[in-house]
Amino acid sequence: MSAFLNAATTSVATDTAEGPACAEPLPVLGRDVTVPLVTGGEVTYAALDYAASAPALQRVWDDVAAYAPYYGSVHRGAGYLSQLSTDLFEQSRVTVAEFLDCRPADQVIFTRSTTDSLNLLAAVLPADCQVFVFETEHHASLLPWTNAQVTYLNAPRTPDEAVATLERALADREPYGPALVCVTGASNVTGELWPVKELAAAAHAHGARIVLDAAQLAPHHPVSVQDLDVDWVAFSGHKLYAPFGSGVLAGRADWLQQAEPYLAGGGASRKVARREDGGVDVEWHTTAARHEAGSPNVIGVYSIASACKALTGAGFDSLVARERHLIAKVREGLAEVPAVRVLSLFGDEAPRVGVISFVVDGWNSSHFAAALSAEYGIGVRDGLFCAHPLVRTLLGSEPQAQGECGAPEAAPGERSLNAIRVSFGAGTPDEHVERFVRAVKELVADGAKWQYRTEEGRCVPAV
Repeated sequence: MSAFLNAATTSVATDTAEGPACAEPLPVLGRDVTVPLVTGGEVTYAALDYAASAPALQRVWDDVAAYAPYYGSVHRGAGYLSQLSTDLFEQSRVTVAEFLDCRPADQVIFTRSTTDSLNLLAAVLPADCQVFVFETEHHASLLPWTNAQVTYLNAPRTPDEAVATLERALADREPYGPALVCVTGASNVTGELWPVKELAAAAHAHGARIVLDAAQLAPHHPVSVQDLDVDWVAFSGHKLYAPFGSGVLAGRADWLQQAEPYLAGGGASRKVARREDGGVDVEWHTTAARHEAGSPNVIGVYSIASACKALTGAGFDSLVARERHLIAKVREGLAEVPAVRVLSLFGDEAPRVGVISFVVDGWNSSHFAAALSAEYGIGVRDGLFCAHPLVRTLLGSEPQAQGECGAPEAAPGERSLNAIRVSFGAGTPDEHVERFVRAVKELVADGAKWQYRTEEGRCVPAV
């Protein structure tokens, strides 16, 4: 059993450590997939939608494939495979804690996604907790706080303004009870990095706690719970080059231990007994198991741990350097097209990850994205990116203006309340971003080569 665990751990560290320092992308699944073009022929698919779901690292897939024959239900059996799977599951918890540089007393809870993690945290808030959240957040961070008093903060235009806005809101709060600040680490719309450490300091100075939505930050930059001084961090495996729909909520244990389980059932319960009156008495776990009822997604959890090891082994310094190289290519290329407007809160000089959103004069965003796919084999995202208030603010529209995430109603050539997002990361080769920039220039200069029509709210090639 231990030999398998050690072999898996060693393979991740050794293979990634021997990988290229910065010059080459990390191997990912789908890098050789070809797709047909409406204009004829095929081309290697350029996956430039990492902000939605990043392709799985080959290393992660290999580790999962090696484990799959040993699959067993965790915490449930005395058999060899169950014991091995349990060890793998719990060791994955340790790996994630190390990846996030958690405090010794922090808990790592496995969930389905960032959305699930933040809904879990929302479910365990103390009574009368106040929540402070910027309108710039992804809906996963913006919407879960239905049982709390929520203060929505306007979009800041500089990092300093973000801190000042939060400080004013916290200073004005009454009554002075439990409070939570929720903030993103990197915007899923603009890619801009937020001043998390400074926001955490402001929150703590006013007696509030802070949760970091690291869904877009963790795949691109190291995240240290201790250095940033955040109370919780949430992220998703499918953005961290790990498939299978798993997520993480890691951080302070007290609110988690004091609340009722997120889900009631096996695994969360330590003891269950019938009472004389016919009812049931339950003693719940105080460990992470308290909020992990049911049979967990062991393969998904292991894939997250494998991705954490792979990224750590590759070295974030190299990954960040290469991504900055790609960001510069894209931004410089788009800047050469007057019809393109890149969306930004903090300005051109703001540090960012590989997420860039833009609009093109004279183009419906769905039409432009459809042409990139059908004529160039490039996959991007168009819509409001599950951050409707932020995109509306960046586009200068009224808060009530019409527009849906990924379902524009405008026809080809008509303006829509949507944008185009290109996103990339550790697995992106230079050729993909170079093809993207070239395609943008050609589409703006020459128009689409094919006819498109609207079908169920989306632009698609006309057949």
